[in-house]
Amino acid sequence: MRSLRELLSKPVAAIEQKGFFGAAGPAQRSSHFAQNDNISELQTPATSPKSLLTSWRLMYDSSSALGESMKQVFFCVLLALASCSFSLGQTYKVLWSFGGAPNDGALPAGNLIFDGKGNLYGTTRNGGSSAGAAYCYPVGCGTVFELSPDSDGTWTETVLYNFCTLQNCTDGLFPVAGLLIDASGDLYGTTQGGGASSCIAGSYNCGTVFELSPPASLGEPWTETVLYSFCSVQNQIGCADGNTPSSQLTADASGNLYGTTSFEGAGTYPGNGGGGNVFELSPTPSGWIMNTLYNFCSTGQGKFCPDGSYPVAGVTFDGSGNLYGTTEKGGGGIGEVYELSPGASGWTLSIVYTSHFGKQGIEPQGTVSIVNGTLYTTFSSGGNNGFAAGGVWRLNPTQRRFSSLPLNYHNGANPAAGVIVNSANTALFGTSSEGGTAGAGAIFEVSSPSYTVLYNFCSQPGCTDGEYPVAGLVEDQAGNFYGTAELGGICDGIYCNGVVFEITP
Repeated sequence: MRSLRELLSKPVAAIEQKGFFGAAGPAQRSSHFAQNDNISELQTPATSPKSLLTSWRLMYDSSSALGESMKQVFFCVLLALASCSFSLGQTYKVLWSFGGAPNDGALPAGNLIFDGKGNLYGTTRNGGSSAGAAYCYPVGCGTVFELSPDSDGTWTETVLYNFCTLQNCTDGLFPVAGLLIDASGDLYGTTQGGGASSCIAGSYNCGTVFELSPPASLGEPWTETVLYSFCSVQNQIGCADGNTPSSQLTADASGNLYGTTSFEGAGTYPGNGGGGNVFELSPTPSGWIMNTLYNFCSTGQGKFCPDGSYPVAGVTFDGSGNLYGTTEKGGGGIGEVYELSPGASGWTLSIVYTSHFGKQGIEPQGTVSIVNGTLYTTFSSGGNNGFAAGGVWRLNPTQRRFSSLPLNYHNGANPAAGVIVNSANTALFGTSSEGGTAGAGAIFEVSSPSYTVLYNFCSQPGCTDGEYPVAGLVEDQAGNFYGTAELGGICDGIYCNGVVFEITP
């Protein structure tokens, strides 16, 4: 079967992950946005039987005086454990296999989100009824969907919105990030293309931030509103306000929205007009106002961007109002973890960590999770074990301590999303887009300084269980995890359009 991605003229970007959806409540919480937003750090319960920090205490600290030989011994033991550690007894289930255009979505690449009734919401990059649009013929311009649990254990899908419904796709196209939900059930998200502004460098337009509101009466259509079209502000080299948002949004307690764009902005990176930015959208009586918090590649010369470039993940708030995120490139090396701190004169960027060498891990694409001031995220390539398969970073920005847990391809490779902390606060859970027994990706757990593989994708004939998961996981109240695989599923004779899955560890 041919992959739907073979027809795409624009590559699918890696998606940002939600931070603590379904986890224990944070120190601060917006009254406007529902529990699924990502606005604060998770506090470790004092009664936790085994804290995440304790389970990671054996990991080496690269800023300490440990010798290189000690690190090599650690990783030799680690590789033996990681290669042999597989979880038995877990249950994996495909909840929905996408059918593709024109009646269903295709290529789910973003995180899922729950509402208060147990329904799941998400996006697909392609598919939908706009398959005839010139911008995305014949695969469709993307959808927003809802999955509702039935009494017999099955799930029912409803396509809530088909992108590129409006002429010239002013309503957006190609949503690759997950959604944010508020207390009224309104959904917020981003699209990589479309909008009311024309991109200088291409015909897809520059992307949007949108709101999707439920109908007043059951059975009526949902209403989509574009809150902002990127490239509304142009300078001599491109879109001064950025373009191509690929990240999931985050909200603060006042209802302001935060996210990133992967390209352009007011930085100096040659070829695309800048290195992307971090933005804030604020509601006002006259509409939403966009404010750029930071333009990446604002320092350095040429393609050297010591402050980072190309963010594909969103941002995470800590309890003090600081924002944390990652850039895949730049940072004085090949990617970074950064902090943005608010002040009287604006926001100030500080680099928490940047990798100069592949053995430390490079090219982070996921969001940052925070536990008691310690940061966890993934790197998509590199690693100090000879496999260059990516892995998980653990960072303490206050103490400037760093540790790395590399994947070895057998237990996963190239994670494109961040990790989440379970509600018991005892383990990290995530996905890898490749690797595993079939090379089609895996679901993993980190509850000690090693990996446990919970599931290997493409374990079923024809990969009907899915393959290539680029999104992270979301946890329900019972401790089950849900996610998407971008490819695989039940094929329509030509394409295999991806799945939504559930796994019980």
